[in-house]
Amino acid sequence: MAESHCEISGHDCRLAPAQTFNHRSSKWVRLNVGGTYFLSTRQTLCRDPKSFLFRLCQAEPDLDSDKDESGAYLIDRDPMYFGPVLNYLRHGKLVLNKNLTEEGALEEAEFYNITSLIKLIKENISERDAKTIHTPVKHVYRVLQCQEDELTQMVSTMSDGWKFEQLVSIGSSYNYGSEDQAEFLCVVSKELHNQSHSSSSQPSEKAKILQERGSRI
Repeated sequence: MAESHCEISGHDCRLAPAQTFNHRSSKWVRLNVGGTYFLSTRQTLCRDPKSFLFRLCQAEPDLDSDKDESGAYLIDRDPMYFGPVLNYLRHGKLVLNKNLTEEGALEEAEFYNITSLIKLIKENISERDAKTIHTPVKHVYRVLQCQEDELTQMVSTMSDGWKFEQLVSIGSSYNYGSEDQAEFLCVVSKELHNQSHSSSSQPSEKAKILQERGSRI
């Protein structure tokens, strides 16, 4: 029988002749997961005595475990997620490629009923979600100086996420040939998304002073 190879990294996918694996006494087990072949030991697959893979190795009569023409156990699941599941059974750590999600890994862990892996992934998801919820929103502040007749235009043209915060009167300026016009300092802010902490993410001392002054007016 000709040998064939798959392209999933992290495990030995080489197929030896089928007769090598026909005996129950062999320590090696070949799996056909969604069309991709995996090779592992019975010891690895039997880490969790409550798992589907443990029952598969015991050849339980009530377990639907068909084999393909090469003698590999047929499992209709995603092979991309089975790689991390198998590696977890090997060394006790869950390592996911960037294109795989913890939610997807949880689906596979629950299918194979690997209890310790299910617990680990649920804890990881909870910690990840908690960090997302408690991450403070950062803002950058700007102070704009304008005259009374410019206020309406300035506020109406604010865009790109900028929001009005405070308006502080700083008195009036005299213009020759016209009436006195009041002058204002306008404090605006904008949320910073997915940016590292920097000095621009915090309001300047001047902006803080203006905000405090504005709140007293």
